[in-house]
Amino acid sequence: MKTLRVASYNIHKAVGTDRRRMPERVLEVLGEIDADIVALQEADMRFGIRSAAIPPRMLESHSGYKAVPLDVQADSMGWHGNAILVRKDAEISAHDVLHIPYLEPRGATMAQVTIGSTTVRVFGMHLDLSGLWRRRQAAAVINAAAQGEAMPTILMGDLNEWSAGRGCLADFARHYSFAPCGRSFHARRPVAQLDRIMHCDRLTLVECGVHMSAAARKASDHLPIWAEFRL
Repeated sequence: MKTLRVASYNIHKAVGTDRRRMPERVLEVLGEIDADIVALQEADMRFGIRSAAIPPRMLESHSGYKAVPLDVQADSMGWHGNAILVRKDAEISAHDVLHIPYLEPRGATMAQVTIGSTTVRVFGMHLDLSGLWRRRQAAAVINAAAQGEAMPTILMGDLNEWSAGRGCLADFARHYSFAPCGRSFHARRPVAQLDRIMHCDRLTLVECGVHMSAAARKASDHLPIWAEFRL
């Protein structure tokens, strides 16, 4: 594989800026981005059985992706709403859920994925609204990423950090580089870089950005961000 394309997308439980829940629009946007690996946030319903916001049959029949099997809840796609999608021909050699400190229910996910000859470890997360708890959660994710065999590592998600470079951003920056994707929230008029992609020095950033198609502006209150890397 010459390059690896990843994306992070808070899909807002598939509820768009018109307040209509239409998961098919999310799949349309994912098709436009054409990433190899996607970290989703708010991928499950918040209450009840927390069923997947994108029905499994719809994902199977209308996309080129499969969900990393986190083996937590039968009807959910992710862990506290965090899910990782990979191309259907990708090999998933490891996966896990991360129990991180929280004020409100939060979690993070990990998958070790091989696409072609490229193997990477990916972490997906959606951090707390509280700055103090975000920093504690960042420390937990950084510690988890430091465990095990050293390999190309990418961290993605909605960090909920409004500052330019303080708080959890400064904590992550001590260990990882940020892809300067741009502002992704709110989808209709982006004013904040809440969604982030970070990478270790085993990966070289080729290009990155915010996906601003007409479909993306309607499918969720966040725009998806993407980055392309080479080893």
